[in-house]
Amino acid sequence: MPSETPQPAFVLVRPQMGENIGAAARAMWNFGLDRMRIVAPRDGWPNPKSVAMASGAGRLLDEAQLAPDVPGALEDCSFVFATTARPRELTKPVYSPEAAMKLALEKIRGGEKVAVMFGPERAGLENDDIAKANAIITVPVNPEFPSLNLGQCVLLTAYEWRRQADEVQHEVFDIGKSDWATGVEVEALVKHYEDRLDEAGYFFPPEKAPGMKVVFRNLFSRMRLTRADVQMLHGIMRQMVRWKKNGE
Repeated sequence: MPSETPQPAFVLVRPQMGENIGAAARAMWNFGLDRMRIVAPRDGWPNPKSVAMASGAGRLLDEAQLAPDVPGALEDCSFVFATTARPRELTKPVYSPEAAMKLALEKIRGGEKVAVMFGPERAGLENDDIAKANAIITVPVNPEFPSLNLGQCVLLTAYEWRRQADEVQHEVFDIGKSDWATGVEVEALVKHYEDRLDEAGYFFPPEKAPGMKVVFRNLFSRMRLTRADVQMLHGIMRQMVRWKKNGE
């Protein structure tokens, strides 16, 4: 059975190739979506070619709702988006995928049922299809080559849904088994280096030494160090001092 996670239904209108239906299913399931509806597929249904392309997302194909026409696929939905890359003469609000999925999330959380229509591969949705939608989704593609594969369009929209519905970590540091170094630990490291560099005569001439030390400390403040980093840098300096003494 479909998951209980509230989500929009993705409606594939008159898809032409089974492979593209399978690619759409795979793209949906990549981002946790499993409500697929299929309107009048050209090559009939079920389609064995879609199963091979779905690659692990075959459950979506087994559970997909088949409808003879667009009204039948949208009969329980209160808000519908239509995806199209071409300008239309129909007056409707036009959203980017990101803004559309943000609105979809708000409506679904408010108890509404939302659908997103995707047109057939050759020419996309017809005006008669788009007239049944409340809003349009347009992907900002190259105007000289605006055609998107069905699976690609589904993937972009599903990705934006996931971004809106989940807390996405946009940057993550994997520091392994270590922890971030504390201020005390970094200060001890800087002092260790300052002392050894002082002994080596690095901070010269004397009148410039205070400014050079500020610049040196600022270098460390720009680096995010782990405790493992600090231990390694202490060890490097100790080994360099030991090597210098043994060399003498």
